[in-house]
This record gives sequence, structure tokens and C-alpha cells, in this order.
Amino acid sequence: MSFRLRVLGLLALIAVTATAATAWLTLRQATSQIRDSVAAGREEVARITGELHAYGFAHGTWDGLGPTVGGLAGDTGQRIRVTTETEVLLVDSDALAGRTPRAVSGQPPVLVDPRPVLRLPSGQVPLASVKRTVTAIAEYRATAAYAACLTRAGARVSAEADPLGLPVVRAAPRSAQCAKADPSNDPRTGADHRAAAVCEREQRFTACLQRVFTERTASLAPPRLTVRLGVRDESPATLAAAPTVAVAAGVALVALCGALLLSRAVLRPVRALTSAARGLGEGESERRVPVSGRDEIAELGRAFNRMADSLQAAEERQRRLTGDIAHELRTPLANVRGYLEAMVDGIVEPTPELLASLHEEALLQQRIVDDLRDLALAEAGALTYHRATVDLGDLLEACRTAHRGQADTAGVTLRVESAGPVPVDADADRLRQVLGNLVGNALRATERGGTVTLAAVRRGARAVVEVRDTGKGISADDLPHLFDRFWRADPSRGRATGGSGLGLSIARQIVTDHGGTIAVRSTVGVGTTFTVTLDAAGEPVADG
Repeated sequence: MSFRLRVLGLLALIAVTATAATAWLTLRQATSQIRDSVAAGREEVARITGELHAYGFAHGTWDGLGPTVGGLAGDTGQRIRVTTETEVLLVDSDALAGRTPRAVSGQPPVLVDPRPVLRLPSGQVPLASVKRTVTAIAEYRATAAYAACLTRAGARVSAEADPLGLPVVRAAPRSAQCAKADPSNDPRTGADHRAAAVCEREQRFTACLQRVFTERTASLAPPRLTVRLGVRDESPATLAAAPTVAVAAGVALVALCGALLLSRAVLRPVRALTSAARGLGEGESERRVPVSGRDEIAELGRAFNRMADSLQAAEERQRRLTGDIAHELRTPLANVRGYLEAMVDGIVEPTPELLASLHEEALLQQRIVDDLRDLALAEAGALTYHRATVDLGDLLEACRTAHRGQADTAGVTLRVESAGPVPVDADADRLRQVLGNLVGNALRATERGGTVTLAAVRRGARAVVEVRDTGKGISADDLPHLFDRFWRADPSRGRATGGSGLGLSIARQIVTDHGGTIAVRSTVGVGTTFTVTLDAAGEPVADG
């Protein structure tokens, strides 16, 4: 997998994990807080309504409700506004706290009914139930009046429900109590009996009795309350920060781990490359980096190994060139030195023939030095070229003229084939140097009676020169080394018969500097053909 894709995949995984974790935590936290908030709200509402109901049940009036509401507001943190069903304000916790009352929330009010619920014993005959209901009404009327009197007098009142559900009022101190009213003087007992007679004709007898009880006690019991909680536009509860911070830290930890894995994946091969490059700079030309995979880091490793191979090969060529130059110069210089020392010692006479031989040897050494200089300049791009339009046909004729004597001596036929002008934009002297090297090699490789052909032809926008011989040819194993420095196809040939070994290297560099190519094909026992291809000058013509 591509390194870029691995990085994108890892980042996408981290992003998806972070998003999923954040969404899960937010949903879980919001759900939990909503559930807790609802439960807490229900508990607070139940507590507030329960205590308000207990106050009305015990006191029989809403007088003195303020401290109870203030305590509930302080304990629950709720804003509490208590009114009657007719919207008569009784208590507001904001007013108790000394601030301007705020607008109430839009939630529906809570109803608080302090009247007791009559519990009639089961299994009794209807007449007995009626009597109990009448008695309960009278008792409640007296008890409610008694409790209201105690409350207004400032007594602390408490109440418990008797078996019928009626309040049994207790108060302290005793001095604050008022006389209990006599229920026997109640003039509405007959009306209660008439109401009971009506209820006896109804199917749900117990419900009818309860309704009668409620109607008869309505004028005595405290009015029902409407309780509003909360404030309009109140800010909702915010999510807790600690879990969010914990998940953020977890996501950051995951991202850090991913970054560490990514950095290890990147830095391991980078460190290997750094170590190999340092070793290569210190002369360890055999240093390479292990490569696996097909991503960008692996491609970088392969490129480094190719560069190291090239540097090692160049260093090997440099050492081999130095050795070849030393070998090429050592033997002839030793011969010249030996002859000169012999002549100085009087062992050898300095004859004209010996002096001519030593002069020829010095010229050969000078040619090697000149060839090395030309090759160094050509490879460095510093060789000077004087370009002009040159006809390759004329250049081949001049080359045949220059080598006619060598060809006649070797018994080889030297001929030129040209199908008209083949102009090129080139340095005539440098091209003559190339052709001279190729023709000289061809004449040396061709046996007596053979033929060396120089051909020039234009093929579209390209000009092609061929030097063909009918010599013994070059083996396929030797062809890749033809353009190496100091390499000779026939190791038995020396400098006198095989040249300096630099001519083809110089020829290839000159042709390359002209924007052309040089190639060779050969068959053992048949001959060799060198092909030089250059850009033609002028308008293209059809092949001749």
C-alpha cells in the first residue's frame, strides 16, 4: 500500500474514532443528565407539593405559608410562586428573597389540594356509611376551624389522619389553643341526610358520599393552590466538563499513539538511509539500505541504492582508469628509460634508427595524454566545438583520402557510398576525429582482401553514417565493453597495433555532444558495423 494511503488511512481512523467517541460520550452524558434531571425534578416537585399539602392539611389555612415556601426554595433551588385557583397570589419565593419577582416559566402549574380524602370502611350497610359521612363532615368542620384558630394564634400545628382520613390536630404550646367548636349544633345535618338519600340511588355509592363530603367541606378547607416552579428563559443545565475532558485526553492519546506509529514507520527507513549515506560519504561504497514494499519510502530506498551502485561503479571505473593509465604508460616509459640509460652507459650506440624508435614511442605517449585530455574535457562538457554546416559525403571522401595509404598497405579496399548531399550542423574536425577512429579500427580488424565501406544517407530528419567492415567481427560478450576506456577486443594487440584504447570512448562522447547516438552490431566471422546518427540540417528529403 502507498505510504500516502497509509497516512491518510491512519488519520481517517483517528478522526472517525474521535468523532464516534465524542458523539457516544455526548449522547450518553446528555441522556444520563436528562434522566437525572427529570428524576430530580420529579422528586423536587413531589417534595414541594407534599409539604404544601401537609401544611394545608395540618393548619386548615394558608396563613403563615411564607417560611415554608422560603425553606423549600432554598433547599431545592427552585423559584416557587403559590397562588389560589383564582390567581390570588399567596407567596412568591423571589419576593421572600428580596428581589423583583421574575416571569414564571411556561410549564403548566402544579395543583395542590389540602382537603382530606374520606376513607369509608368496606362491608358496611349504606345507612351506616351515610351516618359516618355526616359525622365526618361535622368533625372536619370543627377540626378545620380549630386548626385555623391555632394557626392564626401562632401555634405550631401538626396533624395525623384518623381511620376515616380526617385530621387529628395537635398543637403546642397549649396556651395558644382555642376552644373546640361543638358540632352538634350544625344545622346542615338534615341536608346531609337528604344528599345521602339521593346518593343511595346512584350505582357508585361510595363516590357519591365522597362528593358530598367534598362539597360540604369546601367552604371550610383551604382553597386549592396552583404552584408554578422555575423561571422563564432559565438557562438549561450544562454538560459536565470532566467526562468531556477525559474523552478529549483519550482521543489525544490515540492520536499521539498513531503519530508515534507513523513516525516509527517513517523514521526507521530514514535512519537507515541516513546511516547508509554517512557510510557512503566515509568511503563505504558497498553500503546499501534494505528495501521492502512499493510505497514512496521504498522507492526512495531503491533510488538511494541505485545512486550508490552508480557511485560505486564510477569509483571502480576511476580506479580502473587510473590503473589502466599507469599500465599504459609504465611499460613504454620503462623501455625509453632503459634505452636512454644504456646509451648513457655506452652499452647501446645511439643510432638514427634507435633515436627514431624512441621518438615514435614519445609520440605515442603524447597521443595517449592528448586522448585522455580530450576525453576529460568531453565528459566535463568543456570540449570546444566550432559548428558549421557540413556535408557528410564530403567528410567521408576526405576520410578515405586520409586512410588510403593505410588501406593499401593492409591490402583492404576502402570505398564510400553516398546518395547525394547529407548536410549536418556539426564541428567538421571533431567528426573527422570520430570517423578516423572508426575507420582505423575497421582497417586493423579486416584481413587482407577485405573491404571497409563508408556510407552516408539521410532518413527523414536524421543523417546516418555507417562504417562497415568484413573483418572477423566481435563476440556478443565483448560488445557491451567496446566504449570502455582502455578496452581492446583483441587483448593480444598492443598500443602499436591496437591504439590507445580511448578512441571509442572519445568518439561516443563527441557524438553525444552533437545530440546524436553511436551504435554497433557485429557478427563473428562476418564483420562489424558502427552506426552514427545525427540531426540532419535543411529540409527533409526522401531516403535515397
